[in-house]
Amino acid sequence: MSSSARNGPRASARRTRRTLPVLPADDHAAPTTAEPAPPAETVVDTADQADLNAGVPRGLQIAAAWSWRVILVVILLWGIVWLARYLSEVFIAVAVAILLTALMLPVANLLKKWGLPRAAATAITVLGAVASIVGVLIVIGGQIAGQGAELSTNVVNGFNQLSSWLNNGPLTEWLRNGPLHVNAAWLDSSTWVSRITDFLKASGGAIAGYAAEFGASVGHFLAGLALALFSLFYFIFDGRGIFSFVLNFVPRASRDRVDQAAVRGWRSLSSYVRATILVALTDSIGVLIVALILGVPVAPALAALVFLGAFVPIVGALVSGFVAVLVALVALGWVQALIMLGGVILVMQVEGHVLQPFLLGRAVKLHPLAVLISIAIGIIVGGIVGALLAVPLLAFTKSFVLSLAGGAEPPLGRVHPPALPLRRPHLSRAARTQS
Repeated sequence: MSSSARNGPRASARRTRRTLPVLPADDHAAPTTAEPAPPAETVVDTADQADLNAGVPRGLQIAAAWSWRVILVVILLWGIVWLARYLSEVFIAVAVAILLTALMLPVANLLKKWGLPRAAATAITVLGAVASIVGVLIVIGGQIAGQGAELSTNVVNGFNQLSSWLNNGPLTEWLRNGPLHVNAAWLDSSTWVSRITDFLKASGGAIAGYAAEFGASVGHFLAGLALALFSLFYFIFDGRGIFSFVLNFVPRASRDRVDQAAVRGWRSLSSYVRATILVALTDSIGVLIVALILGVPVAPALAALVFLGAFVPIVGALVSGFVAVLVALVALGWVQALIMLGGVILVMQVEGHVLQPFLLGRAVKLHPLAVLISIAIGIIVGGIVGALLAVPLLAFTKSFVLSLAGGAEPPLGRVHPPALPLRRPHLSRAARTQS
């Protein structure tokens, strides 16, 4: 059979399909309406977030992420500082009570071990501390009252000697006749005395206002003292219960960790307070011994001033020690004042090279630069009270944050590994062990 015979039916079929007539539409059928064309979709050029991030340099992304977090932390700290200054009368009283609790809590615990009830042990501890402070103030006040007349006479004599030296001393002669040619009226002590007297007379209203503010400050001080004593009693009596109530504001999953970090911070704070007490006591005893040997008036009062000043590390005892030097200069003369200055410097050297590293270094492990910066910030924020509270707050915060982050205190004088182990998967197990 030929190929034409085989393909004949198929070709005819294709021709038949191509030439089928198109039937006309029925006149009675409903007219067909063309469906409306769908609206053209609006094409929006939206870039993926990953593409946008890919266009920003990695360093800028990290800087931006750090920036807004740092800004939030700064705002939070500013809010805390503002609230503390606004409620300073309450905040200072509670802060002092916390520091005293860290100092006297071991005494109350010892009394409870001896069999006393908790309330009795707390009351004896607080009343004993108050009686000790009042007794020391009475002794110091008696010393000042007994030697006040002699000290005032020495002050007047010292001022007269200083005035004579300013009027006729070699420095005055050089200032008058030297290259500076200073007017003699500027070096006349009597002229300065009259100027100061006129200034005080003209500033009578301002001085009265300052006196009224001082009276109000005394009232605030007494109210704060009462609040501090009540807070001290309850902190010693039920401090753990108070802190357990505060923990209720922490999420349940984090309470144990926050509790452990707070306990660690409290231990660091307690160690700091006890070490500071020992350092202050040593400084005051050293200054007292030198002052008694030289016969400086009101030596116990000067020793008490040095004791209080030593609560500001590094600078407090030095500044208060210069008061003893000035008293020795006015009361005894410049030779005794130089000896007193040497004694103060010797005491400060013992504190800086022996007591501070041995006691405070082991207690809180704070770098001296961090201590100085915290004291400076405390003075700017809260004055003298801020300087007193800055280092204890730093000690607690450092231990609390380090414990909360899972770190560990480094051994003293040793280089320690990171608090969290570093993962280095590219090294073999033997290499990681050797490193």
